[in-house]
Amino acid sequence: MKKPSLQPPAPSLLFPIPPALAGQRLDKALAVLAAADTSPDAPVLSRARLQALLAEERLTLNGKMIADASRKVKEGEVYELAVPPPEAAKPEAQKIALNIVYEDDDVLVIDKAPGLVVHPAPGNRDQTLVNALLAHCGDTLSGIGGVARPGIVHRLDKDTSGLMVVAKNDLAHQALSAQFADRSLSRTYQALVHGAPVLRMGIIDAPIGRHTRDRKKMAVAAKGKAARTRYKVLEIFTDAALVECNLETGRTHQIRVHMTHIKHPLIGDPTYGRGRAQKKVYDFPRQALHAAAIKFIHPRTGKMMSFTSPLPKDMQGLLKRLR
Repeated sequence: MKKPSLQPPAPSLLFPIPPALAGQRLDKALAVLAAADTSPDAPVLSRARLQALLAEERLTLNGKMIADASRKVKEGEVYELAVPPPEAAKPEAQKIALNIVYEDDDVLVIDKAPGLVVHPAPGNRDQTLVNALLAHCGDTLSGIGGVARPGIVHRLDKDTSGLMVVAKNDLAHQALSAQFADRSLSRTYQALVHGAPVLRMGIIDAPIGRHTRDRKKMAVAAKGKAARTRYKVLEIFTDAALVECNLETGRTHQIRVHMTHIKHPLIGDPTYGRGRAQKKVYDFPRQALHAAAIKFIHPRTGKMMSFTSPLPKDMQGLLKRLR
């Protein structure tokens, strides 16, 4: 018998769509309505926060879950949002070594080591990048992303290495989030994959959503969110290739899902490797994926900032063996 939850149910907010907002994007309309609510108990709901809540399947219309932030709203529709209770505690500051590539009063660029979890979550309550950032930056980090993710504008999977930009204040967080939304912030990855794509360069344009049978996985899905990855083959080996990928969208596990979709999963990927005995073949314990470059407009100066990172030692070693 299932035990009743000790947590109070998430409060529900109703968002009736007025004529003035008809035809607007769902996330934009909800943000406008949320900002207009001046009651003392009204939660702070930025557009980015609303997009995250939609992704968590917390919004319904007539009892049906709605997750498409770009959906056009209609006059008279009434959306119901289940707002999760605030986090009970702030993550603890922990001194963890960080490879800092660049830092000023607004932003921090780090080269994340593989194996480092970005933010606290069930199973990883501490020893994360967020814990390290709190120790390094103190209380200056932006909290727009929620208590559990101060400063985090985007993330990398635990076993993906490479460059991340962190916001040190709300101005930087809002500006960088807007660049993610309008795609003026660019990210370039390098990956080692099984086999070699027949087309040496191309665009993978395939929507991504939750896997129908395994909710912990993502998959190409007709009703998923739009996802586009540009790829270019850099080097070909006997049964593998080094591929460069540029993200036009930022879906969860996007490169891993898209490369699997075109029959070239990442070497070492335990989730999307399609049952290949990858460790036995390549002796590589993680997905061979590295965030090699990032480019963004500085939120205060307006200057274009560009950073690169060489492949980490483990991927360099795998590359040497493949060659």
